[in-house]
Parts: sequence; structure tokens; C-alpha cells
Amino acid sequence: MLALGIDFGTSGARAIALSEDRQVVAQGECAYSQQTPQIWQESLFSLLQQLPLDCRQQIDRIAINGTSGTVLLCDRAGQAIADPLMYNDDRGKSILPQVREVTPSHHSVNSATSSFAKLFWYDRHLQLLAPPYYFLHQADWLGFLLHGELGVSDYHNALKLGYDVQHLCYPDWLSLWVDGKANRIILPEVSAPGEAIAPVLPKLCAEYGFPTGCLVCAGTTDSIAAFMASGASHVGDGVTSLGSTLVLKLLSDTAVDDARYGIYSHRFGDRWLVGGASNTGGAVLRHFFSDRELDNLSRHIDPQQESPLDYYPLLGRGDRFPINDPNLEPRLEPRPEHPADFLHGLLESIARIESIGYQRLWELGASPLLQLYSAGGGAKNNQWTKIRQRHLSVPFRSPLHPQAAYGSACLALSSL
Repeated sequence: MLALGIDFGTSGARAIALSEDRQVVAQGECAYSQQTPQIWQESLFSLLQQLPLDCRQQIDRIAINGTSGTVLLCDRAGQAIADPLMYNDDRGKSILPQVREVTPSHHSVNSATSSFAKLFWYDRHLQLLAPPYYFLHQADWLGFLLHGELGVSDYHNALKLGYDVQHLCYPDWLSLWVDGKANRIILPEVSAPGEAIAPVLPKLCAEYGFPTGCLVCAGTTDSIAAFMASGASHVGDGVTSLGSTLVLKLLSDTAVDDARYGIYSHRFGDRWLVGGASNTGGAVLRHFFSDRELDNLSRHIDPQQESPLDYYPLLGRGDRFPINDPNLEPRLEPRPEHPADFLHGLLESIARIESIGYQRLWELGASPLLQLYSAGGGAKNNQWTKIRQRHLSVPFRSPLHPQAAYGSACLALSSL
């Protein structure tokens, strides 16, 4: 009896099959340079094909995570009818004043990159589409490809849509807004992450060898899957995902939601995952350096020596957390002569933003950070880790597993 976790990240997708004692039995991966529904679909079935047949024949549960806030519109057949809007797409800033007329003040959806802002933008700009249309998150749609039940989500992905995770329902303000759209919009039904939704379609069972009773479960977001993969489980445990972006998650006794700073809280059992996502991170580093350059130049950095450079590393205008400002300008000057000094300044500045983020969570009422796990490609950079340790001053722990797909597999195991 095995569980399969599938992770769709910013630059590629991975699959990990786990035994009941959480040992990795098989895995697969594929990269992509752009993201479209067609590429997602091709990647999903490529991952399934990469798993050995005898492994697929033992899989009883499947769970998928996707990038938080990546959304798309579909028709009744589940076909995408508009380009997906990615997690960091901030075109919603053009309609934020109108969004704020609908939503409660300081609500977490009052952000240019929230799922609700994207839905609002879709509704304003794509009115020629034939209604009704289903609004789905990336993980919702990928799950649909496997089980065929259109319009099912989980309360991790649905948080940025405005779903009330305290009372487990859509709030009145959102229901009223949708009701006023003359049946143009169908919001997904929301399940608990890991809850069994439906069996894998018979044609896919026949093609890939899954047992007929193999169930697809409600999924989660990539950063929560990374949190689960880390092994973090105590109040005060934090997980920083150092991928293309910088994502912070802190296990807290209390929830904190404040759109002024891009802070939101996910329900996590009887506790809360408080955090936020910044546009700074690995994508900025890779804009200036290749992987080989990052590795070589990092060796020339003394992590105990603080860089005097004070950057706010962004690829374009706007950030979400710990400063929620769609018009925030990148700060990447002055540029030193030596590339290692420039890299040092970038790493130092991202570490500073991470530290400010955790400090802000505590100031607004979250449990204090007591120990930290790191996920994502940036966690492999030893010099950067030492710089971050200097800023955060808490013990760093090694994650149970570095891949978010492992966390999604653990989520699927929880339903066995």
C-alpha cells in the first residue's frame, strides 16, 4: 500500500511514492520553462509514466500540491478558457480599489496577487466568455484531470480566494458578490486537505495500472507541502522555502491575518500556519548568476562578515510580504565591482527580509520562532545558511525531506 505525492512548483514538477512507514519507494521529475495548462497536463502524465509499473499498481492515495494563488478559468468540460494567472501575477493591482469596496478591511485577499483579486480581474476583463465558468486553483485542476470531479478545492488553496478557514465556509461578502454575477461564476466546493475526493478515472487506471480503488485526495499548496515534508510539528517551528520566491510558514497557537503586510493564516489541524510570501528569492539570484557561478562565488563569501549593501532584491516592481506594496521598487544599487561582493549583498538582504518577516509575525501576535527548517534549492547554500543563522539567532534543523512532493505524499498517507 503506497501513497503518491505530486508537487507542481515554479520551475518543475516532482512525484514521490511513499510506503506506509514513509520510506521513498519511487520518484520522478520534469522541468518546464513556462507554465500553461497543456504543459501542466503533459508534466502530470509524464510523472506518472516515470514511476515503475509495480509501484503504480500499489498506490492507494494521491495528493497534489500547486503554487499558492495560481488560478485558471474552465468551462463545464474542464477545458481552460483563459490563460492561467500565476502566483505572482499582480495585474489585480489595477482593480484593488474596487476589490476593497467588496471585502472587509485588512482582509488577506486585499492584495494584488490574491486569488480573489485575480477572479475579480477575470470577471472584469473576460466578460465575452460564455458563462458559467469554473474558477479553480492549479492543484484543483490537476486533481480533476485524475478523478474527473470538476470544481473541488481544499481550504489551503482556497484561503486566498477568501474562504473562511475558521468557520469552514465561504463568507457572506464573497457569496453575495458571486450571487450578483448572474450565475457567471462557479466557486469550487472546499474539502479538508487530504480528504478523499474520488477514485482515479477508470481509463487512467487501465492506462497506468493504478488499482481501481485508488483515491485522489484534496491537495494543498507548495509551501505547506514543504512544511509537511520538513517534519516540523511543534508550536514555534518555522519553515522557510528558498525557491524562486521566499515563503515563510510558522506553526502558531494563534492565527494572524493582516493584509497590510501580506500576512495570512492557514488552518493546520487545531493550530495555525502563519506566514507570507515575498517576491524576492532564488529567481533574483538566477537572474544575475548561473547555478555554477552561485556555487563558486559563494565560496568567496565570509558569512560571519555582514555585507554593507542594503538591497531589496526584486525582478520587477512590487512585493507581497513583509511589505505588501504592488508598487515597491527594486533596490539593487550600488553594484560593487566584484561579483562575489554583489552576491554577498543579495544573500544578506534576502536574509534580512526573512528576519523582518518572522519578527513581524511575532509582533502581530503569532507564536515566537523557536527553531527553523529550510526547504528549496537555496537551503543547499552553506554560506547563505550561515548568514541567515546570524540574522535569525535560532537553531536550524535539518528537514526530514527537502522536496514538497514528499509532504504531499505524507498528506495522502494521512487518509489511509
